[in-house]
Amino acid sequence: MSTSWSAFGGDLHLDLTGRRAAGTGLRAALEDALREAVQDGRLAPGTRLPSSRALGEDLGIARNTVVEAYGQLTGEGWLTSRQGSGTTVATGVPPAGGWGRTAPRPPVHRTARPLPERPAARHDLMSGRPDLSLFPRTAWLAAARRALATAPHEVLGYGSPLGRPELREALTHYLARVRGVRTDPDHLLVCGGVTQGLGLLCAALRDRGADALAVEAYGLPPQHAVARAAGLATVPLPLDDAGARVDLLDDRVGGVLLTPAHQFPTGAPLAADRRAAAVQWAREHDGYVIEDDYDGEFRYDRQPLGAMQALDPERVVYAGTAAKSLAPGLRLGWLALPDALVEPVARLKQLTDIMAPVLDQLTLAELIASGTYDRHVRRCRLHYRRRRDRLVAALAEHAPHVRVTGIAAGLHAVLRLPQDGPSEAELLARAAAAGVSLNGLSWHRADGAAADGPPSLVIGYGAPAEHAFPAALAALCGLLRER
Repeated sequence: MSTSWSAFGGDLHLDLTGRRAAGTGLRAALEDALREAVQDGRLAPGTRLPSSRALGEDLGIARNTVVEAYGQLTGEGWLTSRQGSGTTVATGVPPAGGWGRTAPRPPVHRTARPLPERPAARHDLMSGRPDLSLFPRTAWLAAARRALATAPHEVLGYGSPLGRPELREALTHYLARVRGVRTDPDHLLVCGGVTQGLGLLCAALRDRGADALAVEAYGLPPQHAVARAAGLATVPLPLDDAGARVDLLDDRVGGVLLTPAHQFPTGAPLAADRRAAAVQWAREHDGYVIEDDYDGEFRYDRQPLGAMQALDPERVVYAGTAAKSLAPGLRLGWLALPDALVEPVARLKQLTDIMAPVLDQLTLAELIASGTYDRHVRRCRLHYRRRRDRLVAALAEHAPHVRVTGIAAGLHAVLRLPQDGPSEAELLARAAAAGVSLNGLSWHRADGAAADGPPSLVIGYGAPAEHAFPAALAALCGLLRER
């Protein structure tokens, strides 16, 4: 015996069957169920209850039974009743001795803890974050309207775990034209950002028998955590001016995660001979290179290097994302997969969330096909290039002892400070006191050790809105000016 009713648009389920089976009378069972609903918050103060007639019909019990239960709970202080206003949940706490048959529930002890969040800072100079004010809202809405107006009804149903064919088709041509990627719609998988894609790839490598994944000595700690969560140990590869030391790869690992176009965070591109060496290692050891092309469209001093994937599409997995070009909140990324990984990765994707959001996929496909996405990326590239130029100029004027390293690309730069100056920890403490949010290079170490060399800061110049960037730049120069 149970029911659900709508009170001000909200449903509530009452189940009297268990109480009746335990020998509780019908009226008492209804009273207990209502008390419990108030105690656990399902019936909030002020909620209007159904009429005695309606609830009696829903429960299949006599109206008088409901009237008597309402009267009892009103007397105890759980409910209030007014002529012409019906019966509602009382707004006050029931008086002492008025808890009736059901004692208050003990508190729930929760063991899960939310992930820690950084406190909000006045100036956000964290790396990897785009200027969200650049998001093309008008163009996105227009593309969404066009895509939805022409989409057949079937697109709103369950689809392929690879993603919508419209987006995979559009990405095939875009990635070939802009990044030199060699793929086709049947080998592209749309995922919830590179993080999800990497998790799927690591799980697929584990299923193939891999025990470890090689990673660059400096990288993105959450990605290393994803690999470990999938059951793979992470083996750091040292870095130098030519990128990762891929000559140290061996058969201990089943794959290697690289950022060849713009090493994150140190900023060096992977040298051509090392690209070739990594691919040769993958061929000889039945391994895979995972190419994280997180900001490949944002090179400012020359044409960006083409994707490493083109050297061997059967040994290099290309991972791309709209997080930097549009917004991370869209959760849209893509993998260009070798033939042998399409089925296992798609199967793993289907076990997680079946498919990426359809309407966002259709909208991005429309943006790309119409050329709007290209125009937006060009605007962003100019915006971020100017941001980097302003950062370099400001440091040259106010903190000439600071050296900006890495190629002119992306949304971040690494600042090297004198060895005899403040330590990285001291600089981070100064930044926190000044309301500046940023990371030191040590945070990016794959092995958790302190960074090699002089104190270094990783500065993201993309996040502040245009009106906030001058103040953020001034605050940064202020804390670096002190010796």
